[in-house]
Amino acid sequence: MKVTVIGTGYVGLVTGAILAVQGQDVTCVDIDQKKVDGLRRGILPIFEPGLDKVVALAVSRGNLDFTTDAATAAAVSDVIFLAVGTPQSESGAADLTYLETAAESIACSAKKGAIVVIKSTVPVGTNKHIAEIIKAKCGYDIDVANNPEFLKEGTAVADCQNPDRIILGVRNKRAGDILEQLYAPLLASAVKCKLFTMEPESAEMTKYAANCFLAMKISFINEIANLCEHLEADIEDVRRGMCTDRRIGWEFLNPGAGYGGSCFPKDVRALVSQAEAMGGDTRILKTIDEVNERQKAVMPRKVLAHFKGDVRGKKIAVWGLAFKPGTDDIREAPSITLIESLLKGGAEVSVHDPEAMKNIEAIFGNQITYHDEKYAALKACDALVVMTDWEEYKGLDPSLLRWHSNGNVVFDGRNCLNRDWFSLSNTDFYSIGQEPLRSAVCWPKEAKNETPSENTANAQTELAQPGKAALVLACL
Repeated sequence: MKVTVIGTGYVGLVTGAILAVQGQDVTCVDIDQKKVDGLRRGILPIFEPGLDKVVALAVSRGNLDFTTDAATAAAVSDVIFLAVGTPQSESGAADLTYLETAAESIACSAKKGAIVVIKSTVPVGTNKHIAEIIKAKCGYDIDVANNPEFLKEGTAVADCQNPDRIILGVRNKRAGDILEQLYAPLLASAVKCKLFTMEPESAEMTKYAANCFLAMKISFINEIANLCEHLEADIEDVRRGMCTDRRIGWEFLNPGAGYGGSCFPKDVRALVSQAEAMGGDTRILKTIDEVNERQKAVMPRKVLAHFKGDVRGKKIAVWGLAFKPGTDDIREAPSITLIESLLKGGAEVSVHDPEAMKNIEAIFGNQITYHDEKYAALKACDALVVMTDWEEYKGLDPSLLRWHSNGNVVFDGRNCLNRDWFSLSNTDFYSIGQEPLRSAVCWPKEAKNETPSENTANAQTELAQPGKAALVLACL
């Protein structure tokens, strides 16, 4: 089947590459010639684990190509996906400008019998709106369907290859049958994928409802975590006791510094905006967003409180800039709020992230310093703040922190570090929803300038072994 995908972002590029690997003849379209040229050379515009290999495989098989010519690609396609951004407008509503432009670009060339599929996240009623735009351009009806994506940045390839469900919003059986045929190889290979066919309006709402519910879970656990700090409870104990209830589960109930990204913030606000335009009241949805915005201020507040309200002249290291691990996406990332607060307070900021530094540099420029090696970012720092739970951060050894930095202060904004290790060290340790740990060991003053001993160099390995943490730290 010949397929055109308009848009080469997280949704469009992943969808196109996976369909191509499944045997479809796919052309991905983007208006940026530089981006298209890069894709043809194997240079991806985004970081997504495993995507480069999938794209390379699809291209090598001759099933995937890239172009800026949407009309020509659409003219020979059976299915045309619209997978462009629907960013938040100033009012909070979804901005459909890119989607409308994409629809117009293929309206006059799409052959009769082709199906236009909206993959973008869109307000309820957009399907009819796009169908009207296309008909006004070409003069005849073309089936417009909705097929919302449920990919998670960082695991998008795996999610697309093995989805939980495929939602088809169609108005007639013919469109549903063609799309089911398109997805047949994927349905055959997926482990437990379910196919649901419904009206486009229901498909549009399903996407918003799912994202808003997940955002609600994050805001809920963060609010409970904040209460725990005031009531001398431990959020990790509470979470274990709560999430083992099968009705609740573990997913998206991890306390932290707030959610970000391209989906949850804008989707919550877009649904609120649409409800208000109808005169509806969405108290829960509004509160989700309000709680999350407050949560982004929690880490800046903890840092400021530790330094008694004054961070002037302090050098703070920030590990983790992306809104989540496995991506270079910094949209609405809590790290931005933290860095802005530190700079405003007069602090010097040093940062590291495995993938997102170029994106953060586009915002802050030379206001902060960037380091390709995480421990280099700690040099001469008075404190470390972890804002993204990358795997490479989770094994941080307190002795290495002490060796590389000036201070022994850690702020864990994702509760991803080993709290027990820090409880045995000369470290002030702050996390989310837990009582702060204060310095418990007095290190010899002269030890700071000594060359790390063999024990110190191997401390991270030793500490990873159960029962050795107390012994190793006692010997350093």
